[in-house]
Amino acid sequence: MSMNGAAAQLEMMEKGEASKPTVKSRAVQEEIIFNQWATFNVNNELFAIDVMQVKEVLRYSEITPVPGSSSYIRGIINLRGNVVTVLDTRLLFSLAAREIDDDTRIIVVEYNEQEVVGMVVDSVDEVVNIPLKDIERAPSVASDDSDRRFVQGVSYYENNLIILLDLARMLESITPALEESN
Repeated sequence: MSMNGAAAQLEMMEKGEASKPTVKSRAVQEEIIFNQWATFNVNNELFAIDVMQVKEVLRYSEITPVPGSSSYIRGIINLRGNVVTVLDTRLLFSLAAREIDDDTRIIVVEYNEQEVVGMVVDSVDEVVNIPLKDIERAPSVASDDSDRRFVQGVSYYENNLIILLDLARMLESITPALEESN
């Protein structure tokens, strides 16, 4: 391009007459935020807790009962030198007890940044990614919402309803019983 041609093009650009470079339109991509949930079964229902709160999953082993503790406290275990209170999720959720089998697990979770507790569940399923936009508020089934005090929300994953638990709220509501068992 000659100097005169370049000058003419600059002049046209200043006047807004130059052809503007074409910008290929891109579909605006919405950023989807996911949460990871560890899923488990209790009474043939699928529940989940935030995977970041799960320290480990153990095969069911002997649990030492604590006399005088609440019915949903199964007892305590020694986990590498640390005493861990173990809850029976069935009894905590007001469900009937069931026989321990090969699928029964203890999910060890952390709360309050330092506290550790175990939860006996019927079986452990998988870790799933659920978009925040797919989490719905739990439906109210009781006039005082007492039945959903531990429920953070619900979501569908691969055609299965998952009840998302608010672990902090659940454990805060039973903290006095947890302290008694230690």
